[in-house]
Amino acid sequence: MKVKRRKQTVFAGKNGRILTPLQAALVFCLPALTCATKAQEVLMPRPEYSITPPAMQQFRTNEMDVFAPPGTVVQSEAPPLQWGPVSLRPDVLYRFISGDGIPAAGSNHVATVIQEISPGILINIGDHWALDYTPTLRFYSNKQFRDTLDHNVILTGGTTYQDWILGLTQSYISSSTPLVETGTQTDQQSWLTALTASYRFNSKMTMDLALDQNIVSADTFTSYQEWSTLDWLNYEFWPRLDASLGASFGFVNVDSGSDMTYEQLQARVRWRATDKISFQIHGGLEDRQFLQGSAGSLLNPVGGGLIQYQPFEVTKLSIIVDRTVAVSYFQNQVTESTEVIGDLNQRLLKRLYLDLSGGYHTVKYVGTDASGTGRRDDYYTFDVRLSCPFLKRGTAAVFYQFSDNSSTAPGFTFSSNQVGFEVGYRF
Repeated sequence: MKVKRRKQTVFAGKNGRILTPLQAALVFCLPALTCATKAQEVLMPRPEYSITPPAMQQFRTNEMDVFAPPGTVVQSEAPPLQWGPVSLRPDVLYRFISGDGIPAAGSNHVATVIQEISPGILINIGDHWALDYTPTLRFYSNKQFRDTLDHNVILTGGTTYQDWILGLTQSYISSSTPLVETGTQTDQQSWLTALTASYRFNSKMTMDLALDQNIVSADTFTSYQEWSTLDWLNYEFWPRLDASLGASFGFVNVDSGSDMTYEQLQARVRWRATDKISFQIHGGLEDRQFLQGSAGSLLNPVGGGLIQYQPFEVTKLSIIVDRTVAVSYFQNQVTESTEVIGDLNQRLLKRLYLDLSGGYHTVKYVGTDASGTGRRDDYYTFDVRLSCPFLKRGTAAVFYQFSDNSSTAPGFTFSSNQVGFEVGYRF
């Protein structure tokens, strides 16, 4: 059977050289991946939305993607508020959650009702810059939790210069939610700056560069500043198949405990086998050195993979595998994490969207002072969400989440059921 190839969107530099969506997508997708939450939250995850600037929305996906990343929404209608090059799109979300077994402190796992109100606004400045601000008011019925006001601010932008595509992401996140790692409601703030660049040498070879600064402040837990770079050299063997070699270097300054440096060498292969299925895999080794204490270097495999499969127009299936090493919230510890997540999205009766997802996460805590912690967590999740759009830009959904954490450390084992609904509208 002959496979019909999709038309490829291109982006031209000032000298006329062609830049492909694969190259451009890396510039704007990598910061979003870096902004992912460091620690696993206990509460049901919120829906994701894209804040990609209008001129860059065509690069949000690439030839290796079978379907768009979660949360991609292309706004084709005129914004409700416009002043010259500045446009505003307000949004609001209300969530109601009833849950049990939620960690409050130590081995105290309780039931509570949680109500969230999130009024937000997306500001597009011209076609190349977007600023999104979303505060979240969170109210708990159980007084063992504190009512909180979270903040989420993200500035993202991009441009081209000759054969270069340049991207910038600056974010500030302030939150206070129960975390699996700490076993309690945890106040934390993070400031992330991500600079990305992509360059095409010729029709076969490209280069992707990324430079990140991540500052994390966690009350009563370990705070740190991390600077890192991850750079790839890509070679396209033929359309929809490429391979890459990547190198990474990082330095972590910890407020209490041992500072550390690390280096990574990785290889990556991406293959869009057909219009319906694609594979992406990367892997290598990380060598992490602790600058204080008696612990030796920590050598670990790192990597991950992604499978996207869309057998029918209304059915999407994805599987993600990931292994990482990161600083722990606990003093003189790092975490070695491995996770496998599967997601099935099915459209029903033309108006309903069913999303089923499940995951397994295993986390090993390793001491940076050769003391060894002995803690290991095995965390399972299963989520169900049934949503329905209304009035063009509104969404209503009901959801259920089961989560279970089995830990070798006392006080961190829990099992939680959460059920609720949400109503949101994006103008």
